[in-house]
Parts: sequence; structure tokens; C-alpha cells
Amino acid sequence: MTRHAWYVALGLALLAGAVRAEDPFLRRTTTVRVVEEAGPAVVNITTEQTVQSSPFRPFGSDPFFDRFFRDFFEPRMPQTVQNLGSGVVIDAEGHILTNEHVIARASRIRASLADGREFDATLVGADPNNDIAVLKIETDAPLPWIAPGHSNDLMVGEPVIAIGNPFGLSHTVTTGVISAINRSIRTDARVYHGFLQIDASINPGNSGGPLLNAEGSLVGINTAVYGNAQGIGFAIPIDTAQRVVSELIEHGEISPVWIGLELQDLDPRLLEALGLPPGTLGALVNRVRDTSPAQRAGLRRGDVLTRVDGQPLESARSFYERLDTVTVGQKLELTLQRDGAVQRLTVQAEELPEAFVARLVEELTGLALAPAARGGYQVQSVRSGSGGDRVGLQQGDLVLGINGRALEDESALRRAVLHLRGQSQALLVVQRGAGRYHVALPLL
Repeated sequence: MTRHAWYVALGLALLAGAVRAEDPFLRRTTTVRVVEEAGPAVVNITTEQTVQSSPFRPFGSDPFFDRFFRDFFEPRMPQTVQNLGSGVVIDAEGHILTNEHVIARASRIRASLADGREFDATLVGADPNNDIAVLKIETDAPLPWIAPGHSNDLMVGEPVIAIGNPFGLSHTVTTGVISAINRSIRTDARVYHGFLQIDASINPGNSGGPLLNAEGSLVGINTAVYGNAQGIGFAIPIDTAQRVVSELIEHGEISPVWIGLELQDLDPRLLEALGLPPGTLGALVNRVRDTSPAQRAGLRRGDVLTRVDGQPLESARSFYERLDTVTVGQKLELTLQRDGAVQRLTVQAEELPEAFVARLVEELTGLALAPAARGGYQVQSVRSGSGGDRVGLQQGDLVLGINGRALEDESALRRAVLHLRGQSQALLVVQRGAGRYHVALPLL
């Protein structure tokens, strides 16, 4: 190359570089476009919760002495605690989708938009089993919003974008990919199923914020961080969230469902009798209710359920826990062993019949209950040989709570009893005369 040609080439390169530097469209990546379009609909959520505390701690932070002085020497002082989270406006009416744990026990909820507007938000409904809540803000001014997309076609490795309020840093954007789908995560209280695993950085305060794909569609709700690692987070698929949202907006709560199956755990003797390999996971069907969804789907007594929607089933209790997250009309694919062959059946969940509650209470506890005028449920009769009989419950006793749930109405009783399925005992609060006491009641 001659010196003249070299100078010409250098001049053209510098000119091209200058053009690129002045062209903002070369920097307006997919992420930038998605954030510009979706970002205004993301809200920062601040909640206030009133807790009782004592300012006097003569023994430092020793919990025993703290409790002693709080209970016997000082009144507990109300104190307001603030928590942070995120959410996303999902329609023109001002409904906000977030996590239930973001707003749990909140006495006041504030939502802040990216444009600086702040609103008091009201709770429409919440479902702790799916960790979904819906809020609403009232304003005559138009609000930015994002319509929920779909998550049934998401791909591992697909790029995603998270927007939220980590540590109070409003409208923070992080990017990553979907690392896995249909993950199960275990907490102290329960196991959650069907989560998206992502490596987009999320931190405390991101909970409830949107997870977006490269097209700007709302595909998930950021929910949890894996505490023992970096770069591992989880989001609720939007298809799951949307089923819950519809019921919360329409009814304010999620209707309990049933499919009409009674299950028991597998043990080595059962596995041997059924001809299954040692260590096989699942649950044995010991009863199929008449006219139930399970009966119509073709399930039979003696079937061994091994998977639900493709996920391994560990025990009878884990099956009932999964039913807690299912909504009316949702279809479940059940994988089962029958006569040495693997079969797959689809069953559609239905709302729990009202008449089934009293029958289930009697079957599990041996108690016939009726609403009491002063609250709780009064024991009408006790079946001989039942758990209630063995712990000495009597006609006229008042059952005030089951496993920490106050029996305030029929809905509370229904939900409390449903949570007993697959458990070996229940903790009841019972009143007899003027005295109240706790009793551990064996089930079945």
C-alpha cells in the first residue's frame, strides 16, 4: 500500500468511527428499548408495618432477658417498620402485580412510579401459597402499564431483563439469561415448585418486580435469591401468576380446589408388595372419591403417583402442598405406575365442594363441628377411637384454632382442614369452660 492509499484508508476509518460515535441508534440495544418501554410501569413499593417492641434492654441483646423484661416490667411499645419491594402495573385500571411477602402484614402500602408520582395502594387480594399479591392505585391520570405475556415457551439460555428496587435503589436494571425452568425451591415453611431460575442479579427489594424477555414481554415476577450463592435467583412464571391474579381480582382470594384423591406414603413393605424397586418416590392412591375429577380422569385405587406436571413426587404431603398452589380449572398431568406400566393422565382441578369440608373434618379428626355463636367451632360429637377421642375431647368443647389458624369463619375452617391432609397430627387450640389449652391431635 502506498503512503497516499494508507492516509486515505486511515481517514475513512476515522470518519466511520466519528459517524458511529455520533449515531445513538448503534447504542440503542434491545435492552435499552425494553427498559424505555417497560420501565415506566415498574413501581417501587414501600410498606409500613406496626410491630410491638420494648426500648429497655438491660441485658444487651440476650433474648431470654429481653422477653422477661418485656413481658413483666415494660409495656410493649408500637414501632413502625418500613420494608421495600417492587411491582409492576398490569392494566389501565391501576392493578399492580407483586409478591405476597412484599406486602404481608403491612398497615400501609405506597407505590412510586419512575416519573416521581406516589400513590397509596390498596390490597385487592393475596395468595401466600403462590406468593402473589394484587394491589390497586386510584388516579384519574393515565398510568403506564404492561400486559402480562406468556411463559410456556421460554427457553433455557434466553436473555432476560429484571427491573426493581434493590436496597432502595429505584428502577435498577440488570440482565442475564434463563438458567433453568421448572425449578423447585425449599423454604423453612414449604417447597415451591415451577420457578424460573435466572442469573440476572436480583437482591432484597427486587421481589415483585418484572422479568422481561428481549421482546419486552412480561414473562415472570422476580421472587427469591438463593442465599448460599451469587448469581442465582428465581422468578414466578407469568402464566402461573396470571391464573392467580384473575381470581384475586375477581374474588379477592384463591378458592381451595380438590381432585378427589386420598394418598398415603410409600414404605419398603408397600414397595415390595407393589413390585416396585426400593427407593421409588411417590404416593399410593388409597381412595378415589365418587364423582370427583380424579374418578372422571380414570385414576384408581392402587395407582402409584410418581410425578406431577413432570416433577418428581416425594410424598403424599408434597402432593397436597402442590394442590395449595393450583387454581380452579387448572389441568394437572399425573404420571403413575399401574400394573407394572407407566401411564399419564390429565385431571382438571375443581372448587372444593362446601359439603366436603365437614366430612373431611370428621374423617381426619373424628370431630363433628358446628359454628359457635361466640366464635370458633363447637364439638357436636366425637367418633369413638378417633384422634379426638384419644386426646379426650368432649361434646361442648370449643375449637378456636388449628395449626395456628384462627377459626373465624367457614373459609378459615376450610383452609385449615385442607392443610391437614398428608400430616400425622394437628395442633388445636381448645376452650373448655373458662380454660384454654393446646392439644396435639393425631389424625386418622
